[in-house]
Amino acid sequence: MDQLSSTPILDRIGSPADLRSLSDAELRTLAEEIRQFLVASVSKTGGHLGPNLGVVELTLALHRVFDSPKDRILWDTGHQAYVHKLLTRPREGFARLRKLGGLSGYPNRSESVHDFIENSHASTGLSYAAGMAEALRRQGRDDHVVVVVGDGALTGGMAYEALNNIGHRKTPVIIVVNDNGRSYAPTVGGLAQHLAQQLTVLNPSYHRTKNRVDRMLRAVPAGDKAIEAGRRIKEGLKELVAPRTFFEYLGIKYSGPIDGHDIEDIERTLRQVSRLSGPSVVHVITTKGRGYGPAEEDEIDHLHGVSAFDVLTAKPLSRKISYTDVFGEALVQEAERDPRLIAITAAMGSSAGLGSFAERFPDRFFDVGIAEQHAVTFAAGLAMAGMRPVVVIYSTFLQRALDQVMMDVCLHRLPVTFVLDRAGITGDDGPSHHGIFDLTFLRAMPGLILAAPSDPQELRDLLHTALAREGDGPFAIRFPKGAAGESEPQPPQVLPVGEWEIRRQGSAALLLATGKLVSVAMDAATMLDGEGIPLTVVNCRYIKPLDPRLESWARRHPAVLTLEDNVATGGFGSAVAEVLAPHGIPVTVMAVPDRFIEQGGQAELLKQLGLDASGVAARIRRTLAESEIMPAPATQPGS
Repeated sequence: MDQLSSTPILDRIGSPADLRSLSDAELRTLAEEIRQFLVASVSKTGGHLGPNLGVVELTLALHRVFDSPKDRILWDTGHQAYVHKLLTRPREGFARLRKLGGLSGYPNRSESVHDFIENSHASTGLSYAAGMAEALRRQGRDDHVVVVVGDGALTGGMAYEALNNIGHRKTPVIIVVNDNGRSYAPTVGGLAQHLAQQLTVLNPSYHRTKNRVDRMLRAVPAGDKAIEAGRRIKEGLKELVAPRTFFEYLGIKYSGPIDGHDIEDIERTLRQVSRLSGPSVVHVITTKGRGYGPAEEDEIDHLHGVSAFDVLTAKPLSRKISYTDVFGEALVQEAERDPRLIAITAAMGSSAGLGSFAERFPDRFFDVGIAEQHAVTFAAGLAMAGMRPVVVIYSTFLQRALDQVMMDVCLHRLPVTFVLDRAGITGDDGPSHHGIFDLTFLRAMPGLILAAPSDPQELRDLLHTALAREGDGPFAIRFPKGAAGESEPQPPQVLPVGEWEIRRQGSAALLLATGKLVSVAMDAATMLDGEGIPLTVVNCRYIKPLDPRLESWARRHPAVLTLEDNVATGGFGSAVAEVLAPHGIPVTVMAVPDRFIEQGGQAELLKQLGLDASGVAARIRRTLAESEIMPAPATQPGS
């Protein structure tokens, strides 16, 4: 018995069912053990720390009340599912969290029967849940569908569309609103403010102040009547803004707010709503980063997403200047030149490099919440009224606003600049975060100029080029995640639209590369030099429009190859092939295959895909061999 009591409770949990035999005291101990495990594990691998420290008790309660996977527990924003993963699969997998071949950083259907959706984009969970619940109802099954929704997700329009439909059809969905007042940064929006009204119920300082005022009022004549009058006024006003009113107007029963770190209270409420018919909301107040001092004290994002760090100080083990940093500094400089410049983001201000801009120009910075569609059309409205809006967003998140880019910006030929962070193979966040589709979908946008810098200075130059134009039409710049290298910034210059840069000249083949893969192309060319295969390498900084010299250059080389970190379907290589095909010039396209790519280090994934220097060199050798082309002396490609 003594040996059992000394064994960590976490070691006794092999499945969610094991939680149901634990006492209240054991559950509290388990919650502490989970937090210690998460801090120790994520400090080595990096990952989403703050969100998961905040949902420990909530996750334990969910798995004690509901019988997963018979009952379906969905995570709207998958980065808060680490505790769920810890309870539903061998925790040894956390040693390779977000690594190639290791544990995904988000729910993953191939990893566990307890995972149902893999999309880590926020505001979608309610729609998934509604569909599942309607299907189960039609099959006559009484399984529960529970969806955990962060308050940040309620800034996204899709969440409201689902709520409206759920309330109208009385779809039996249990909605847990995990309210920590933050998505990545502090949550914005009208409903978020309504939810915030309820925080006072759980705030000790609120009760201390209220009791002090009550004592003061009782000390004056007719003080009791004043207290009662104040109570009635407060309750009446609170009812006007309470989230109960919002949800119940939609036809969704509301419970809360409750303390998201009180397992007994959460369980009691969940059991009550599980017996109700129709949809219900359980409003849970949690603290992001709870239990780890540095995370609780971090005012920016409570250590939302971290790289490997020192547990004692929470400082990153390594910190290099990133492309995101370079962009952030460049945008501030452009804003100092042009007072019309407005920066817009969708809940990604600090992570997309806009922290300095927001501090320097608070009245010119707009975080619209997780509402990408609104961000784009809002920018269109600003541009129509004479401003120069810059929409800063992750490549993979802009996919959510394609209609707005096309119909609200491109159709009106508006000077909106789109800046796409995390373009190409991003690495450890996996399929939902690799920005490998932007060249394809943005090429389809009429009138849009599309560019990709090959180095930090070119990023500065392209941003300056986009904002220095006075002509019509949008401009999009995509840049990669990761270190930008040490380089002294130079004054930005305008790069003529559509003009490429010859990096080196050769005769064996024409290698057209774009973005971060230009450096890969140069390394591959150096490798082939030693084999007597001289290449012409061109930095194709513009994907749309293409350089008009393309046909002339292609005719002077026996082989043409393209290199990009976008899917082959409809990307840069496709654009080059479309131009050269009428002239009978074949093109070998080196790109990401037409499939979703798992998580892993950028270098590992590029090597696996044959998009590193060795892979590119091998593909060039094979292409030349198949064409029976012999290297010839170097020639001038012309201009």
